[in-house]
Parts: sequence; structure tokens; C-alpha cells
Amino acid sequence: MSVEHLDVLIIGAGLSGIGAACHLKRLCADKRFAILEGRQTMGGTWDLFRYPGIRSDSDMYTLGYNFRPWSDPQAIADGPSIRRYIEDTAREQGVDRLIRYQHRVLEANWCSASATWQLRVQRGDEDEPLRMSCRFLMMCTGYYRYEAGYTPAFAGREAYRGTFIHPQSWPQGFDCSGKRVLVIGSGATAVTLVPALAEAGAQVTMLQRSPSYVINLPQRDALSNALRRVLPETWVYRLARGRNVTLQLIFYKLAKRFPGLVRRVLLGLVRRQLGTVDPQHFSPSYKPWDQRVCAVPDGDLFRVLRQGKAQVVTAEIERFTAHGVRLSNGEELEAEVVVSATGLQLQLFGGIAVSVDGVPFEAPKSMGYRGIMLRDLPNLAVVMGYTNASWTLKVDLSSEYFCRLIRHMDATGMRQVTPRDGDGQVRPQPFLDLQSGYIERAAHLLPAQGDRVPWKLHQNYLLDLLQLRYGRLEDDYLVFTAEPDEGQAELAQP
Repeated sequence: MSVEHLDVLIIGAGLSGIGAACHLKRLCADKRFAILEGRQTMGGTWDLFRYPGIRSDSDMYTLGYNFRPWSDPQAIADGPSIRRYIEDTAREQGVDRLIRYQHRVLEANWCSASATWQLRVQRGDEDEPLRMSCRFLMMCTGYYRYEAGYTPAFAGREAYRGTFIHPQSWPQGFDCSGKRVLVIGSGATAVTLVPALAEAGAQVTMLQRSPSYVINLPQRDALSNALRRVLPETWVYRLARGRNVTLQLIFYKLAKRFPGLVRRVLLGLVRRQLGTVDPQHFSPSYKPWDQRVCAVPDGDLFRVLRQGKAQVVTAEIERFTAHGVRLSNGEELEAEVVVSATGLQLQLFGGIAVSVDGVPFEAPKSMGYRGIMLRDLPNLAVVMGYTNASWTLKVDLSSEYFCRLIRHMDATGMRQVTPRDGDGQVRPQPFLDLQSGYIERAAHLLPAQGDRVPWKLHQNYLLDLLQLRYGRLEDDYLVFTAEPDEGQAELAQP
């Protein structure tokens, strides 16, 4: 079987993959590359998720790409608008023609003898997988499992006679109007669903085990919309992007340094929005930014609560019944529809079996290098975003950095680059500094971060900007090799 060889393969045609492709086309114009997408459409998260009200909880001035301004008046955009932005960007940059749909990567093995990645790719429903190879691999697969979201093992669920839905698999055209809907959860998905379902005519109850921090943000950026009348779009975008990045970083740093003060401010802002609703439903037990802070545009969640179109209940579920759920306090909540907004299942590499010279790569035993590469894994970037700011901020920087690395290797005649911790002195720490349930459930699957640069994750855009865009590429931990590793030839896969 013939093997198609390319310089770079990008896995995933979502927000990250399209961004990486655009940077690669601009910065490494001589490289032959393709985007492999397992699904039939581009967009990733913003195509997969179709539940009512789907939107970003980050403003589009920072969630948008650094090379293509967001010009819509709405700063906090809905899912279809973000999907169109991704599609328009791909078309304008000419990378849409490089996407190969229904190409699901099964295995990726690094071959030291040839200094290439060898891939087995399932194309559609064909019986025999394709074989492809590349010098560099960019994993833009996100961090969660697309096949299914996370649903706890609810006692008695099999007895429930109503409709049970996870938002990740929302039935197309499903109508909730006039129905009693119970939304289980208190995170970003739940606070999005509740107002959308309530405005669509459902009788909504949000059942949460514990509260989250929720902040009201304006859906439109009045200052930016005003500046559009006198300034070019690119200027408006850069000004808004710089301002919002700075404000996000200040808020995060304040929350970490003065959690008590920030907690009082957040709870005070919430009380002003609630009217007669009990503020204890929005008073978390944890510190701000121990988990992500949920944003609601123009206070839509608070509005439907004040109007009585929705209610919040804070309690533990004892078990499901035929007509709803029974709580630990003995109360029963009846519902014709239960929506389990209970989170995601984390998954690294999009489920691809990654190996080095035929030996399976164990990510939990590895360590992140600059939040982009992994220790002992050659010529591979894992393109992921921030947890405390807009996802795309880090995607842009990571893609630019990896392009710089490719160009540097071309200039110096190097074929392989591998992060190594030669002296073993870097001490591992948890990869992500968040206590969210979906992260804690998957902690055993994630690599570590280190206790020092360049192994430490800053979660700081301004610091990363300086180091990734302008910092030195060569250091004591990045090992460059000019020739294939002949010592590994006998282990390499053909």
C-alpha cells in the first residue's frame, strides 16, 4: 500500500485546527500540509454542540483569531455565529480546500529511523485504513470526547419515563415549549440552557448540587461599536482585544491573590440581579477561579429567574423516579424532560493511539513543555487554549511558536526536535490548576506540568506572548537532531 507523505498534518478542523492551518500557511508557505477531520463538517465544538442558546462565555475580541477581526456588534456570540466565523476564516484563507473530511486517525507512531510520523487513518466506512506520514504533527483535537458527554450514574434512572438528554447530543428540532424541564448542573452549559429554554416557553428548574460563580456581562461592546464609526475595523479589534486581555488577566490575578475580596464583589453584583431569589443559590463554597466563572450576557439567567420563568434548587439527588427526581431532603421534582448538563469526558489526542517506535506513549507519565509539546514526544504539538481566558489566545501563540520551530529546524538542518528533561530535576505538578469536576475526573489521564520554566504553565497571555513569540527557541531541554536515530532503527515500525 502506498503511503502519502506531507510535511505537516493537522488533526481536527475546529477552532484550533483552522487557526493552526492559517498560521502554517502564512508562516511556513513552502510546507505541504492537510487537515484531517473525522466528522463531515468543520467547526469542532461549535458544530457539534447544537443545544438551545449555545454560545461562548468569552468575548469574541479575544476568542477570535489574532489575524481576522470580529466585526459583529455582539461581543458574546452564539454558536451559529462562531461556526460561520470559523467557516468564513477557512474560506478566506484558502485552508478549507485542505480539509479531508471523514478521515479519522486511528494510530500515530513516531518512527525514529525515518524521523517521521506514521499514521493509520480510517476514511469513511472503507474496510482498509489509509497510511500517511508527515514530519510534523499538530494535534488540534480539543480536550474532550466527542462521542458522548459525562453523565453520572444516577440511581433509578432506568425507572424514569420522561425524556433524558445530554446537551452534547441534543436532538435536532426537539421542542420543549410547555413542558416541565429539569436542568441538572450549574456550569456554563446549564446557565446557558436555562434562559434559552425558559424564553422558548418551557417551565424550567435548574437543579444544582452546589452553586457556581456567575457574572453578568454586556452582550454588546458599546465602546467598540462606537469606535467603528471613526476607526478602521482592525484598529477597533486590536484595541478591544488588548483591553479585554488585560482586564481578564487582572481579574484572574486579583481572584488568586485576594479571593475573599473578589468573592464579596462577585456575590454583591449577583444580589443586585436576583430580586427576591435566594442569593444562597449563587454563593459557592470554593474560591473564585478554583473553577471557571460563568458569564451570562445581559443577565439573561437572572432575568428569567426574577420573572418566575425559571427557578433554582440546590440539593443532592437521591434517585430518579418515574416522573422526575427525588432529592436527599425528600422533595420530588417532577419533569417531562431531564437535561443532564453534567459536563464533559476529557480525552487527549482525540482518542488516537500515539506511540514512539511502536511503544505506546503514556501521557500521564509525561510533562508539558511550554504548554505546547510533551516530554519525549518528537515533532508534535498539542494545540490547546487557556482555562482562565479565551481559548484562541493560546491557540494563536502555540501555532505561531510551532511554525517558528519548524522554520528554525529548516534553517539549521535539523530533522527532529524533542523536549527532554535530561537531569530529571524538574518536579511534576498537576497539569491544570482548576477543581472543576471534569478535570478532577480525568486527572489520571493528563500529563503533568513542571515546577519551572519552560515546563510550567503560566496561564498568562502576556507572559506567554513574550516567551512564545519573541523568546529563544533553543534551551537546555529542547533536543535537536540532524539525522534519524539509527540506534532506534530496529524498533521502528515500517
